[in-house]
Amino acid sequence: MSAVRRRLLLLAGIAAASFVVHSMASASAPPQYRWELPKGFPKPNVPKNNPMSDAKVAVGRRLFYDVRLSGNGTQSCGSCHRQELAFTDGKGQAVGSTGQLHPRGAQSLINVVYNSTLTWANPALVSLERQMEVPLFSADPVEMGVTDANKDAVLRRITKDPWYRARFRRAFPGQQRPISWTTIIRSIAAFQRSLISADSRYDRYLQGKVKLTAAEKRGMELFMGERAECHHCHGSFIFNDQVTYQGSPAEKPLFHNTGLYNVAGTGAFPELNRGVFELTGEPKDMGAFKAPSLRNVEVTAPYMHDGSIPTLEAAVDHYANGGRLITDGPLAGDGRANPYKDPLISEIVLEPGDKADLVAFLKTLTDKRVLTDKRFSDPFRQE
Repeated sequence: MSAVRRRLLLLAGIAAASFVVHSMASASAPPQYRWELPKGFPKPNVPKNNPMSDAKVAVGRRLFYDVRLSGNGTQSCGSCHRQELAFTDGKGQAVGSTGQLHPRGAQSLINVVYNSTLTWANPALVSLERQMEVPLFSADPVEMGVTDANKDAVLRRITKDPWYRARFRRAFPGQQRPISWTTIIRSIAAFQRSLISADSRYDRYLQGKVKLTAAEKRGMELFMGERAECHHCHGSFIFNDQVTYQGSPAEKPLFHNTGLYNVAGTGAFPELNRGVFELTGEPKDMGAFKAPSLRNVEVTAPYMHDGSIPTLEAAVDHYANGGRLITDGPLAGDGRANPYKDPLISEIVLEPGDKADLVAFLKTLTDKRVLTDKRFSDPFRQE
């Protein structure tokens, strides 16, 4: 046999082997995830090292509600992110698995895939995978309570479960160790990215399916107009001012001091709750927090990063007043005069009827379907 013929046969064999390997890989890879995006919602960004799949979302959903994932086996992600409350917990300050009170409240996870930052006041936390490390492993404050001392034991709880052993292999095919802290975190992040919602009365109004009441329309006009100016911080399709998606412009995330405090007239916010200032030490960042999405705001009381405003009506009053006056106690001070307050926060002349109209409009942003959607519900309650 000539050298040329031997070379051609060798190349043909390599090509055939490559085809078989490729075919086997294609057959074992999870099918591509199909986004069910509401009208007007762009395609989300997804990390290349954690592509979406139905199998991965299913694993992440179960992990999200599994109390075995906490150090002491008492708390899950879903304990602080309850579906019926738009994945918040109804508390001003979250409580960790050991009972430790947190300085801040649990934020809603609905449409979290579109958030350019993922906590109240950390510009650096921009991926759900990195953010997930905080509740899992944080020691101060303790959240899920996974530590160096117990992390192997917690992982064993998951690896011993037959359901997880089978499903992780489907979600992460070809991996020698399908169940690890990396794949656990990636699965939960995938589930969180699937929590997309825009089926509120407001959305249906935009689609011509329902009509708003006169009060709701007046509230919408106030919200979108220059008189109330709400849209400056809540004008995106998810009603905040930090959004990211495929093709979105790269913009520095915004954080705002809304005049909630002005302790002793110094401009200070309470310790442990001083916003971006705690990371930068820059006076201009004192009291600067993220403007959260207002979708489903009706069911996410109490409000602000520390839950210090109890009702939607009181929140509207706060912004209409241009800040909050605290007359006595250790936090006394006139937040309206805080030197670091965002210039957008100023007194707005609103009549009582205007405030009621704004509240009426904000309630049109509630998507009742997502609050009960079985795709996002606790699977353990169905067993």
